[in-house]
Amino acid sequence: MTQVHADMTDAAHTGDGGRHQDDAGRGAIDMIVHLAREGERDGLTLRDIRDHLDERGFGLMILILSIPCLVPALYGVPQVLGIPLLLLAGQMLVGRQEPWLPSGVLDRRVPSSWLKRMADFADNRLRWTERLSRARLKMFADGPAEQVAAFFMIVAILTIVLPMTNTVPSVGLALMAAGLIQRDGLFVLAGMGVAAAWALFLGLVVAGVVMGASWAAGFAGLLPG
Repeated sequence: MTQVHADMTDAAHTGDGGRHQDDAGRGAIDMIVHLAREGERDGLTLRDIRDHLDERGFGLMILILSIPCLVPALYGVPQVLGIPLLLLAGQMLVGRQEPWLPSGVLDRRVPSSWLKRMADFADNRLRWTERLSRARLKMFADGPAEQVAAFFMIVAILTIVLPMTNTVPSVGLALMAAGLIQRDGLFVLAGMGVAAAWALFLGLVVAGVVMGASWAAGFAGLLPG
């Protein structure tokens, strides 16, 4: 009887091709903690992580990949993770239903130490998102709104990969991902606002630097030689 129960349990958690079917009632933070436990010995590949996700795959994968980018003034990790993040957001933008990544990216292994740090950070710093978020303003978190959110995700990701500018857009990205997972339009709108405001701020800074340099060059040209 025990063996039959175990087989039935395995069948309930495995779909075609051995793909795991996650409990949709499990929150995003609990899922991240669960993944860390699954990979506590040898880590997990991105393929392993993808195959543990359910229909919330896009939101969960983007949330998982955005967490390491929340560390202030981080360089290296955001630039590496920016590639799969852009691929995922781009697929959302064109309306793809399931996440796809190239085999070379899927086979990249996330070390167990990274998984543990990510789970600890999510459990200690992001648990509030699950307490505050709930299904509301669904028109901004479902259907065509997902593609609008994907556009703002791409805006956030493009600023994440710039040196030393990763934390603020990562907050926006995480809010949007959490909002899509929980169907919380308020979170999605907040994330869009953060992404747009940060992109505008960086644009103004760049414009200011260019104008300042142009003014300085012009002023220098007026000085007697």
